[in-house]
Amino acid sequence: MLMTFDLRAAPYDLPIYPVVIFSFDKPKRPEPQSYSVRFTDLNVLEFNFTAIQLNRLSWRDYLTQKNPVAAALMAKMNIPVKERPQVKAECLRLLTTLKLDPARMQLISGFIDVYLDLNPAEKEIFKATVDKIGLSKEEVYMEITTSWERKAAKKTREEIALNMLKKKMPVDEIVEMTGLSTEEVERLEAQLQKEN
Repeated sequence: MLMTFDLRAAPYDLPIYPVVIFSFDKPKRPEPQSYSVRFTDLNVLEFNFTAIQLNRLSWRDYLTQKNPVAAALMAKMNIPVKERPQVKAECLRLLTTLKLDPARMQLISGFIDVYLDLNPAEKEIFKATVDKIGLSKEEVYMEITTSWERKAAKKTREEIALNMLKKKMPVDEIVEMTGLSTEEVERLEAQLQKEN
């Protein structure tokens, strides 16, 4: 039996260019650009690809890219610790210049928020940087940060609800005290039972 593979993207009948994006923080050594499966007497697979290792790229090189992926991936690039607040502000500045639909905007801004989670001191520097570059007056920026605040508030309410569930409090009381829906509290209760 003879097997062949055609690496083409349907329906356009174009060749597929293999790319791997490494998004880990460490190690910073160069990663391999091939994968192989070999036995002593047989080379079963030899797969080559382009490796993009984010922690080896400078975020400054992507500041002017009009690309939503660049805005998101800058958050995982090589960032000196003291520049983290500035990078988060620059990612958002870039994002606000793009004409994205709300769903894409939320997806990319969520990626930035998760991967550039700032401590309280960094948040103060971030706010000052945002004010300095005039970003805080942008409507898109306000929508993004309001979304982040809502997610953070909901996460806090869910953590409180989980603690109440651990203390065996009734679901209806938890709903009343946290503002979560009955379905949300029941989902958290089921999650807690799976963990135990």
